Amino acid sequence: MCYIIPMNQSDQYVPVGRVRLGMVLQRAGELISVGDVSAVLQMERPAAARLLARWNRQGWVRRVRRGTYAAVPLTALGQEQVLEDPWMLVPELFAPGYIGGWSAAEHWGLTEQIFRDLCVCTTRRITKTRERLQGVPFVLRHIGAPAMFGTQSVWRGSTRVQISSPAKTLVDMLDDPAMGGGIRHVAACLAAYLERDAEAENALMATARQLGNGAVFKRLGFLAERLGGHSTLVAGCAAHLTTGNARLDPALPAERLTTRWRLWHPAAWAFGKAE
Repeated sequence: MCYIIPMNQSDQYVPVGRVRLGMVLQRAGELISVGDVSAVLQMERPAAARLLARWNRQGWVRRVRRGTYAAVPLTALGQEQVLEDPWMLVPELFAPGYIGGWSAAEHWGLTEQIFRDLCVCTTRRITKTRERLQGVPFVLRHIGAPAMFGTQSVWRGSTRVQISSPAKTLVDMLDDPAMGGGIRHVAACLAAYLERDAEAENALMATARQLGNGAVFKRLGFLAERLGGHSTLVAGCAAHLTTGNARLDPALPAERLTTRWRLWHPAAWAFGKAE
């Protein structure tokens, strides 16, 4: 292996490959691709791909997905997860997309429950809804381009990541309760949001109207009514009821129909009382 002597003329030697990798990371960030290596080191793509493969064999980088690699810090040698923050993978692997569901609810302080899985909504074509990347389980949900709204940017290290706003987080979870870990957890997040934010009702209605799924209004109205004290929100949801019946949570039994909300739910599903 070739070595170079650092400029301080100390007795520490740095592998040439490490220097070149450092140059790429300085320009590209925590995640690097064949294109990054090719552009920074000014070499043809086949040569860049071979160099990345060599760094991977040497343990200097870890393959995240085909064509995407993460540098391995000395403190992470031998570990499955080498990136300190798996959120950094989202813009590279799933854009256009955003952190959503229970992961966004955690970020916004709508829940104290901790989820190991990272929930991501993406407009990219996906072949599976669960992936394990960097030792972290990802739960993926495909959304259409019209649903790609209501996000905010947050910085994770040097990477800007999109995350659903509190209102969009709730509406997404009402659209698909599985994204919120089930309707009971969604209801708890909704209660927390309504309690702390004076503009929550308006934000929820505006976001639900933009998404345009009638089941969201049925679930939102049902939950808001049971929480009590949200007459404006309840009335707004009632005004947007669509025909047909929906289910409170497709994962739960449909045992009883609340006709005013056109919503099927378990017979005993309630906040401390039977239906």
